[in-house]
Parts: sequence; structure tokens; C-alpha cells
Amino acid sequence: MPTPEAKPTQARNPLHGLTLESIVTQLADFYGWDGLGQHMPIRCFTHDPSVGSSLKFLRKTPWARDKVESLYLFMLREQKRQKLKD
Repeated sequence: MPTPEAKPTQARNPLHGLTLESIVTQLADFYGWDGLGQHMPIRCFTHDPSVGSSLKFLRKTPWARDKVESLYLFMLREQKRQKLKD
């Protein structure tokens, strides 16, 4: 049993410590808003997209946030593959 002082570590969780804002920003930088809207046809990415409007929607919509987090993890794998090719 862990001691009360010991905090569970999430060293293997790539989402640990990231804000939703940084995830959306990195996705928009990597794919662009058009690409992001193609990967996930959600109105906050396809019609007048911005980080602020996306955050407002994603914070209220758990299924959409899950999809964004999944796409972020996919993006990390793609970036890793690109580095291995270089």
C-alpha cells in the first residue's frame, strides 16, 4: 500500500500534465485548422475555428474531448515515425 506522501506517477501517460489548450494548439499547428476539421468534422474545427471556441465546446462535450485526445496521441506517433525516417 502506498504511503500518503507517495503520489501515483503517470510517467507513461503522454497526456499527463498537458492542458486541453496545449493539445488543441499543437493539433492546430500540426494539421492546420482545415486538416483538423477533416480528421474530426466537428463544427468548432470547421466553421470559424479558434482555440477559444474549441476549448469552450470540448470542455462541455466529453465524447469530443476523447476524440481530440485520441487524435493527439495519433499525432505523437506520427511525429515519432517521421523522426525515425529522417
